[in-house]
Amino acid sequence: MSWQAIGIFDSGVGGLTVLREIARTLPQEDTIYFGDTARVPYGTKSPDTVIRYAQEIASFLIKRDIKLLVVACNTASAVALPTLRKLLSIPVVGVIEPGAKRAVEVTRSGVVGVIGTTGTVRSSAYSRAIKRLNPAVSVLARPCPLFVPLAEEGWTENEVTSMTAHLYLDELRNAAVDTLVLGCTHYPLLKKVIATVMGPDVTLVDSAEETARTVASILQEKKMLRPPAERGNHHYYVTDIPAGFIRVGNRFLGGKLGDVYQVALDDCRVNTEKI
Repeated sequence: MSWQAIGIFDSGVGGLTVLREIARTLPQEDTIYFGDTARVPYGTKSPDTVIRYAQEIASFLIKRDIKLLVVACNTASAVALPTLRKLLSIPVVGVIEPGAKRAVEVTRSGVVGVIGTTGTVRSSAYSRAIKRLNPAVSVLARPCPLFVPLAEEGWTENEVTSMTAHLYLDELRNAAVDTLVLGCTHYPLLKKVIATVMGPDVTLVDSAEETARTVASILQEKKMLRPPAERGNHHYYVTDIPAGFIRVGNRFLGGKLGDVYQVALDDCRVNTEKI
C-alpha cells in the first residue's frame, strides 16, 4: 500500500493549503485532490447533504486506489467523518481534531480562540473537540466570513485586509486568548496579518500543518510511507470548469498547480454501500 496515493477532498480550493502542507511534510507521496467546485459552499447545506457528497467523493477517490483519505473541509470534517470512517477500510483524517489537539497542547492560559466560516463556528465542532480533550479550556469562537474571498483574491497584506482582521479579531485579542486556531483552510494565506493583529504572545494553530503531521504519523505507524528518495506527483479533479480553480489554486500553491480534470457529477454517484 505504500505506493498508493493520499486522497484529499474539499468543497473547493481551500483544501489546497492542506495539500501544500502534506506535500511539504511528505514530498515523496503522490496525492489526488478533489475539489467539489460545482457544489461549493458546503457550509450552507444540510448535514445529510454534506454526508452524501462526502460519500460520493470518497467512492470516486477509492476507485483511484488511495491509501488514506484526508477530509480537508471543515464542514465535512464536522458532520461526515464518523460515516466515512464506518464505510472505509483505510484511515480517514479530518482537519478539526488535529487543530484542536495542538491548541490544547500549546495553550498556557487555557483560553483558546477559534476563527472559521459562519458554518464551522455555528457547528461548534472545534469547541467540542477541544472540550473533549480538556474540559477546563475556555473556547471563544468568532466567524470571519470575509477572510475567504480576501484569500482567494490574493488580498493578503493590504489595508482592506488589515482593517477586516481588526474588526474580526480585536474582540478575541481583548479577551486575552493565548492561542488562536485557524479553523478554515483559507486562513493560512492570511497568517501574517492575523499574527500582526493578535500580537506576538498569541500562538497561531494552523490546522493544515497539524493535519499534515497527523497524516505523516499514521502512514509511518502503518509502514505505508513511500521511500524518502521518491518524488510525489499530484493530480487534481474538480466538478466545475477548471479555470477558476486553476487561477486561485496557483495562488494557493505558488504557481505549482498541474493539470486539472473536470469530473461529471454522475461519475461520483455510485453505490456507496460498496465503498
